[in-house]
Amino acid sequence: MLRRHFLTLTTALVAGAWLTACASPQYLQLSPERTAEVPKAGSGQQVSVAAVDARESEVIGTRAGGSMSTAQITVNSHELVPRLQAEAERAVREMGFNPTSSPVQNAPSLTLELASLHYGQGDSGQPLVDEARIEAVFRAIAQNRGTTYTGTYTSRRTQGYAIKPGEATNTRMINDLLSDGMNRAFSDPELAQLLAR
Repeated sequence: MLRRHFLTLTTALVAGAWLTACASPQYLQLSPERTAEVPKAGSGQQVSVAAVDARESEVIGTRAGGSMSTAQITVNSHELVPRLQAEAERAVREMGFNPTSSPVQNAPSLTLELASLHYGQGDSGQPLVDEARIEAVFRAIAQNRGTTYTGTYTSRRTQGYAIKPGEATNTRMINDLLSDGMNRAFSDPELAQLLAR
């Protein structure tokens, strides 16, 4: 009898811990990194570089797929933008330009804009398997001598799981997604060509 009560209590505690883990919020600290080669076009020209977070909300979705506030996944702008800024400056430097974070009169400029970042729940169609569907959209805006070029770069990923991803897994997935988006943006030869005019 005592053993049955112990097992019931243990089961209840495990279930409660599992539900709490599923419903707890996540604050992802991201460090995406561009890995793709960039086109070499510059010869030391100064380029003004800015990274901008244009998302409507820092909340990118929920772990439960619904609107439960306790299960929200958040990516804070003030933590992400400096990382995007550093990666944008590094890309511009490797293109052959001299990046600066200050606006420079009559100099070309490049703005890397995170337009959206979304974490949603998909339908895997398989029993006991759920899906996380994530999407990031970057815009890169190059301006030089009255001409503007805007490129839009979308990265998507679908990840199946039997147990909802923890914070470390979600951090890794979002980092990979944003890294892919930056790879697409900075590999665009038209950006470098316009900056080099």
